[in-house]
This record gives sequence, structure tokens and C-alpha cells, in this order.
Amino acid sequence: MEDPSLDRHFKGHKDAVTSLDFSPNTKQLASGSLDSCLMVWNFKPQTRAYRYVGHKDGILAVCFAPSGQLVASGSRDKTVRLWIPGAKGESTVFTAHTASVRSVDFSSDSQYILTSSDDKTIKLWSLNRQKFQFSLNQHSNWVRCAKFSDDARLIVSSSDDKTIKLWDRNSKECIHTFSEYTGFVNSVAFHPSSTFIAAGSTDSTVKIWDIRTNKLIQHYTSHTQAINSISFHPCGNYLLTASNDSTLKVFDLLEGKIFYTLHGHQGSALAVAFSKGGDYFASAGSDEQVMVWKTNFDQVPYQDLIDTPSQKVSNSTRASNQISNNYHRNSLGNNRSNGNSNIIHARTTHSSASVSSSSSCSQRDQSPLTIPLNESNLNESGSVDLDPTTAALVSATAAPKHFFIQNQQKPSKNLANTNPSVVTNGSNLSNSSEKSSGSSSSNGSILKKLTNDTESTRSNIQLNGISNTLEHIVQQLDILTQTVGVLEQRLNLTENKLHDIVESGSQNSANTGLIKNSSSNKISKISASIGSGFRN
Repeated sequence: MEDPSLDRHFKGHKDAVTSLDFSPNTKQLASGSLDSCLMVWNFKPQTRAYRYVGHKDGILAVCFAPSGQLVASGSRDKTVRLWIPGAKGESTVFTAHTASVRSVDFSSDSQYILTSSDDKTIKLWSLNRQKFQFSLNQHSNWVRCAKFSDDARLIVSSSDDKTIKLWDRNSKECIHTFSEYTGFVNSVAFHPSSTFIAAGSTDSTVKIWDIRTNKLIQHYTSHTQAINSISFHPCGNYLLTASNDSTLKVFDLLEGKIFYTLHGHQGSALAVAFSKGGDYFASAGSDEQVMVWKTNFDQVPYQDLIDTPSQKVSNSTRASNQISNNYHRNSLGNNRSNGNSNIIHARTTHSSASVSSSSSCSQRDQSPLTIPLNESNLNESGSVDLDPTTAALVSATAAPKHFFIQNQQKPSKNLANTNPSVVTNGSNLSNSSEKSSGSSSSNGSILKKLTNDTESTRSNIQLNGISNTLEHIVQQLDILTQTVGVLEQRLNLTENKLHDIVESGSQNSANTGLIKNSSSNKISKISASIGSGFRN
């Protein structure tokens, strides 16, 4: 396992960068800034960034559609623009709210867009029908953030009224209000399983709730100033935060502690986002810079561990149905109380729950996942049986330590990590059965075995050669990428200088025109006076 590393950084904005989002294929990164520009950065070498100009005031939110064909941006000018992320920069615009648009989010099918605003409302729009659907109006102050669940049946919102609200999209009703914060809630996000939510606040805390029971399960006080943005890793085990204290922090949710603290921005860190595969994350801040980091601590390929998209949406739908049904049956207030029971700190073990809250990464006390201890969850051996609510974050012990897997671990699909001899010989089940029966081998079977061994040896040699060649290619590509990055920075600087020269040139030409006009007027007057003199 390696530490996160800075992979590249982009310069082009002329004011604080407020928001970030990766394209679904991780080939582009969109960033919005208070300079009113949307930038789409291309990761492909020798491809310049796109600068889109259209908003009349600062951009506060950007979001890629899951289809990758659109980018939405919300601005202080009260509008939302939908851009095609290509060289032409084509866009459509609609006036979404009566005040600044704070957040934009697409549904998983790219058919709907969710917006929130300083006008205290959350609005849903249909992209196919190109019209407004409905508005959610129960917040009493600016709505900083609003997000869809994975199946788009639930909506979560955070506000300057110091509350977080969970909504049923179909009934348009508020299912539950979380009001444990003492500061404004700047950012909120659904866990990939859609059964947990996390939020960051101006009181410098991060809190995580289980929305099936509406219980607070984790609480972090590691930042020293307001938290501006949060993002879950796609596997669900890590949470990334950005703060006014200039730091980024990665929290290990299974261990309940800080995993990494990253320093890179000069000034407030305003936005963070993980890529869809989790192998990269990006950060931006008031220093006008966009930084792309390589995750590194995610060793096992995320694609080999997660469910397929259809399974993921199905799981999310089941969770949404459970939450909605609980609400409509009025069962939220009828949960059995555990009384003033003792609290233990759950670690990643099934047999016992050890007490541990120390962390080498933070001077403050970190609160891991807490589980009420009572007679109902103690088994005969005295160890703790976790209920389904809390087991969701703790049941990963059978899997690798740093990955949240609800079901058993799927086998790796990468054959390069498999013993070639096993691959070659494993398909011939009849040979293995003959060996186990103890029957004598014929000359043909011996020859076949030797042939198989030779083929496996050749496979090993070929794999090693291919591996070395690929490593060399990767090193060369890294060098090329760094060179192209330097060239892009120089091109951006040259472009800015040319822009300034053109502006100063236009001002000089205007002044010259005024001088010419005044001179021609004077010449006309002199000519007229001379003409009248000759007549006299």
C-alpha cells in the first residue's frame, strides 16, 4: 500500500475554484470558478483544456451527467447551463431559481437534474421534457447542497438552517430531518450503498448517519475550520474532505479514524471529488489551482470488487423502498429503545468488539462506529452479534481490510495474477482424476505432461517479458505527460498575455480615434475661417 501522490495540477482559472467533477470514463475533469468560467481538463496527452464562457457571475457547482454527454453548471447569476463537453462549447441555459444556484446533480439515468439555491428551494427538472417538475420548500435558509440517491428515489439536502433533510422523491415528502449540527451544513453525500449519508459543516465536523434507523454512527472533529466539500470513495470505505484549514483528509470508515492528511493548497480547500473508479481524486481551492491525486491506497481494483451496475441500482432501490415504507408506516418513532446502555467501539472483527479510539494521525479523539451494548445483541459466548444496520460498515472482515464488500469477495478477473500452470492444467479435469485414482500413466500421458510443463514455462517467460515492456511504456508515458503538462501551462500563460495585449490594444485604438476626431474638428474650423477670410 502506498501513500496518495500528486499526479498533475492544472492552472487556468483566475479566481477561486469552487467545484469539481470527473467524467464517467475519467478522461476529463470539469471545474467551476468564481471567474465565471467552466474549464474541462482533458487527461489525454497533447489535448488542450476547454474554457467555456457564458455565465455572468461566479460558478458555484458543476456536475457531469452519468452518460458523459453533458456537463451542468450552476451560478450566482441564478441560471443553470448544460454544456456539451467538446471543443465548440455549445450550451443551453435556463433560469432555475430566484437566487444563486448552489448545487446541481444528475440522476443515475441522466434524465433528471436536481438544483438547490439561496432562495431556500430544491427543484427537480426533466431533461427529456425540458421542463420543471416540482419544488421542495421546507428549508428556512439557503440550501447549500442537494443530491440524488443511486436509484434517484431519495433526495438529501443540507442548508444554512443547520439541518439535513431526507426526501421521498415520489411522494415529495420530507422523511426525516437531522438537526444535530451547530453550524451551516455545506456539503452532503449519499454512501454508494444509499443507506448512509455523510455531511460536513462550518462547525468543522463530519457526521455519518444510517438513514434506515436515523442514528448517528460516526462523528469526526479532525479539521480545525469549516468543511466545504466531501466525497465518498466508490467502494464506500473512505471519505474525502476539504476544509478552510487548507487540508484534505481521508477517513478510514471501517477503522473509524483519519487515514491521511494532505497539504497542497495555499489557502482554503473548497472542493474534492473521487473519480468513478476510485483510482484518482481531485481537489481545488481559493489558490485558483486544480490538483489531481493518485489514490494508491486502493490496492485491489475496484471493478473486481463491486457489484454490477444493475445489482448496485437494485440494492439501492431495495434500501429506498425500506426507508420509504418505514416512513409511511410511521415506524420511525416506534423503534425499540435501548435505554442508557453501555457503548462499545466496533472494530473489524466478528468475535469481539475491542475498545480503541487512538489515532496517530490526529490529536483529537476520533469516534469509531458505535454500537449500543445490551442483552439482545450478546450471544452465548459473550461476543457481540451485530444487527443489520451496523453490520453494513463492519461486516468486511472476511474481505480485505480496506474494502467494503456487502457480499463475499468476488474472484479476481486478472489472469496475469494467476499461476500459468494452474490455468494451463486446471482445465483438463480428466488428467487430475486419473492421477488421483493411482492408475499407471502411459507414454502419451507423460509426453502430454512434459508438453504442458513446457507451455507453462513459456507462458511465464512471455508474461515477464510483457510486464517489463509495459512498465517501460508506462515510465515513458509519465515523462510525456509531464512534458505536455508544462507545455499546456505555457500555452495558457501565453493565451492570457495575448488576451491582455488585445484588450490594451483595443483601448489604445479607441483613444486614437478620439484624438483623430478632435483633430479633424479643429482642421475643419481652421479651414472654414480661412475660407471666410478669402471671401472678405
